[in-house]
Amino acid sequence: MPIPELPDIEVYLGALESRLVGQTLEQVRLGSPFLLRSVTPPLSATHGKQVRAFRRLGKRIVFCLEDDLFLVLHLMIAGRLRWKKPGAKLPRKTGLAAFDFANGTLILTEAGSKRRVSLYVVEGEEGLAEHDRGGLEVLDADLNAFRERLASERHTLKRSLTDPRLFSGIGNAYSDEILHRARLSPFKQTNALTDDEIARLFDACRDVLNEWTRRLREEAGEGFPEKVTAFRKEMAVHGRHREPCPVCKSPVQRIVYSSNETNYCATCQTGGKLLADRALSRLLKKDWPRTLEELEERSR
Repeated sequence: MPIPELPDIEVYLGALESRLVGQTLEQVRLGSPFLLRSVTPPLSATHGKQVRAFRRLGKRIVFCLEDDLFLVLHLMIAGRLRWKKPGAKLPRKTGLAAFDFANGTLILTEAGSKRRVSLYVVEGEEGLAEHDRGGLEVLDADLNAFRERLASERHTLKRSLTDPRLFSGIGNAYSDEILHRARLSPFKQTNALTDDEIARLFDACRDVLNEWTRRLREEAGEGFPEKVTAFRKEMAVHGRHREPCPVCKSPVQRIVYSSNETNYCATCQTGGKLLADRALSRLLKKDWPRTLEELEERSR
């Protein structure tokens, strides 16, 4: 279950704004003591405050309350939001918090046993800025700002796009889609890009993020977004290992590392060359297939 990224958070924000801007937060009921990560101001300071707006801070959701107070919520991997009737009960196993309003209750859940979701109470814009990782908002930037940020550190494209200090709101899923759209290898180094490749990557970032935000908004309609996931059948490569690439019909490949994987099309992105998966490379050593043709031969 991947972390909700920019398109998912934007759709959440739209649903929250239409329901809660102008409403008063009556209280927050905690289902887990591990959720709240701040001490001052206390959570009770937000009770009785009106919601003025919502913001996205990277992959975080910010409740902007009156009297310069903010609630900063990071859903991490398994955190999800549900809109229920006023006074709704917290689910026994997954419920982390209930935000009570006169017109309904916002339920925060987290699947699994690990408690990674975090909530902070923050006072003032200066305090809020401490939660900003500094990533560039690609949808608000021009090509020059994008080029400068890309060149600021030498990494692979995959790492750079998913680094919250460099780019805001892009994670494992949408970086795969962006790189496929740009026809670039996830392992290509940022300092090795041509001007044309940088422009293609910039356009791909904007196109993919805008396209999926629009799709998810249309899917949710007037309802509250319930299916927040980064594994979608309409995606080109992410989560589609061995399925045909929608452009060239070659099988989508993957690189597994830690608890994540990168998906890519060798034909569209790496000139037919297979990128070495570390675990399999160690196991197969010299027998690791270098091209799609070799892989196909071995599968026979």
